[in-house]
Amino acid sequence: MPKSDIYEVAREAGVSISTVSRAFTRPELVSAKTRAKVLDVADRLDFNISRSATALKSGRTNRVAMLMNEEITSWFNTQTFACIESVMHPAGYDISLFQHIDTEANRHEFFSNLPIRRNVDAVFVASFAIDPHEVEQLKRIHVPIIGINTPSSEGFDATISIDDEQGMFTAAQHLINLGHQRIVYPCSEAAMLDSSIDARARGFIRACENAQQGKRPDLDWQVLSVPRGPEFADSALSALLALPEFPDAICCQMDMMAIPLVLKLGRYGHRAPRDYSIIGFDDSPYADTINLTTMRQDPYAMGRAAAVKALKLIEGKPLETPHEVVEAQLVLRGTDAPRDE
Repeated sequence: MPKSDIYEVAREAGVSISTVSRAFTRPELVSAKTRAKVLDVADRLDFNISRSATALKSGRTNRVAMLMNEEITSWFNTQTFACIESVMHPAGYDISLFQHIDTEANRHEFFSNLPIRRNVDAVFVASFAIDPHEVEQLKRIHVPIIGINTPSSEGFDATISIDDEQGMFTAAQHLINLGHQRIVYPCSEAAMLDSSIDARARGFIRACENAQQGKRPDLDWQVLSVPRGPEFADSALSALLALPEFPDAICCQMDMMAIPLVLKLGRYGHRAPRDYSIIGFDDSPYADTINLTTMRQDPYAMGRAAAVKALKLIEGKPLETPHEVVEAQLVLRGTDAPRDE
């Protein structure tokens, strides 16, 4: 069945051809009511505007989208984007960034309008899950969706992730094996979306529960949740200092929390590893500078793997390994030490 053209959309919506065009390309020049009407008709008639004559002939837009639930300035997103760009750009693709896709309104805007606009050839999702409705929207227009460090592979055409839960299990187990008695896991409150980083708390809890059921029944541990946002490290600092008894080990959700804690706790007389051990997660910039023991992941390599998968999916080629999971590696440095008996 041939697709409708712009003339049919204009006639059905009761507007001019130029108004239809502006509804897609210059929405700020069209009233919200008119644009909603045009997009509704376009969706019903299976119409989309191609970026160029080349795109019209090939059926491609030469653009991909990258969705993230944080800013592009975060260490993980910057590294991932840099490698996706290094693969996709030479292949002739531009990348559209969508930050803070972590609210219902933002998600609805993207996944509802994409089927109408059809203005990307693939979608990358960094570090959060998608729901069945969103999957259906993309399947409907044959746009592959590739997950990068997502909590699950369900709904994705391809994924490349680290095992966040097992990685944090290893981190917590390392502190337990050093003989620490009071271990705290400071973390930001769980996101509204299912986020990969939230799986780390499950790894910490599992390691502590296993220890209590085994050789360490007297192990004292707790999860210390603090509000999400730019001040989460300071919130963690305040929460730790407010504890009745300061812990002898701190297992951090990420390096971005561990690094400021190491620096600021020293001002209050708590020095690692003299007074407590601390371990981070990511091996991000400055982890080596402050000699932080941490769990290493490589978002640059994950970005490359995701981009290669995307190019094959766009070409309609099968993937030998659509879904890959890599292990985080323990990096021993100088912020941890055996507990003195």
